[in-house]
Amino acid sequence: MAEFTMELNDEQKEVRDWLHGFAADVMRPAAAEWDEREETPWPIIQEAAKLGIYSLDFYANQYFDQTGLGLPMATEELFWGDAGIALSIMGTGLAAVGVLANGTNEQIGTWIPQMYGTPDDVKVAAFCSSEPDAGSDVAAMRTRAVYDEAKDEWVINGTKTWATNGGIANVHVVVAVVDPELGSKGHASFIIPPNTEGLSQGQKFQKHGIRASHTAEVILDNVRVPGSCLLGGKEKLDERLARSREKAKKAGGERVKNAAMATFEASRPVVGAMAVGTARAAYDYALEYAKTRVQFGRPIIDNQGVAFQLADMRTSVDAARLLVWRASWMAVNGKPFNGAEGSQSKLFASETAKKVTAQAVQILGGNGFTREYPVERMHRDAAIYTIFEGTSEIQRLVIARTISGVHIR
Repeated sequence: MAEFTMELNDEQKEVRDWLHGFAADVMRPAAAEWDEREETPWPIIQEAAKLGIYSLDFYANQYFDQTGLGLPMATEELFWGDAGIALSIMGTGLAAVGVLANGTNEQIGTWIPQMYGTPDDVKVAAFCSSEPDAGSDVAAMRTRAVYDEAKDEWVINGTKTWATNGGIANVHVVVAVVDPELGSKGHASFIIPPNTEGLSQGQKFQKHGIRASHTAEVILDNVRVPGSCLLGGKEKLDERLARSREKAKKAGGERVKNAAMATFEASRPVVGAMAVGTARAAYDYALEYAKTRVQFGRPIIDNQGVAFQLADMRTSVDAARLLVWRASWMAVNGKPFNGAEGSQSKLFASETAKKVTAQAVQILGGNGFTREYPVERMHRDAAIYTIFEGTSEIQRLVIARTISGVHIR
């Protein structure tokens, strides 16, 4: 187990500086264009693939870094560049992690390469979990997967929403209900191969922020996939369902729901790192602007009203990063989140991003309210962090339940 440290090693510093250069030189100059176009930035993804940034190897190296700092550090740098483009680059990782966490070695070797494609023919993947009536409430999921034993196929029906890369992905990973009586423990994940009949894109969302990232509904109408597309396999699923049924009898069902919430807890620091990147970008821009913007014969940073805001912004960004790094180290090293540290990091970082980007707009004044300056876009992008991967209200609920031991509603 790695000791917790706040100091990046030499290799991590090299990766950080490399990513920062890509974010500054490739992502930022293109950010406004792709935000306006509201389209997937395929040329930027391809450039990232050629450099090795958009690849399973790169993502896995950061994900399995035993210090816990690799993935949040990399995520922060990319989202410092631009949140929408960064999510287009990192979105496939959500599906890849789903396969890595639940799939067999054969499934990992078969499907993850197809998620990324090649530098000359890049592909993306989509992880489909949320539904119109099941966002924060994962136990309310309605998409059903029914096993056709005669054909060794799963038949999947339902509608997924808020799916990053939904409908344009080469490979979709879909979470569906296989045993409704078990709540969220009765779920399983399935690979939907390319060009599978019955899968289609529904509504593409016109979003307030992160507009360079494709977000859409995914419609599953009698989608049939081979039994081999069940992540982990049928035998493993049957064993897990049997254990869950036994636990549900003993715990009255409540334990089942809490176990599902604990699963999401480990992924929340990554969203926190996204928020830190956006907040830091807004702070950096506002600081430089305040040093050069002259009013009443002096730079506006000479005024306490501006300088104190910047001091608060920097303090909040650094505090958010520390919470994210702590939770990331705990997750990688198998430390229990006895204080809901994953939710703490996501809550504080996402609220910080909203506040810091709003302060940046205020410091720039009228300029900050226009699309000629990037803080306007950063402020729109920041709004998502308090919503996806569990709203701020859900994070507070998780934290309150964890620290109190009371099932607060």
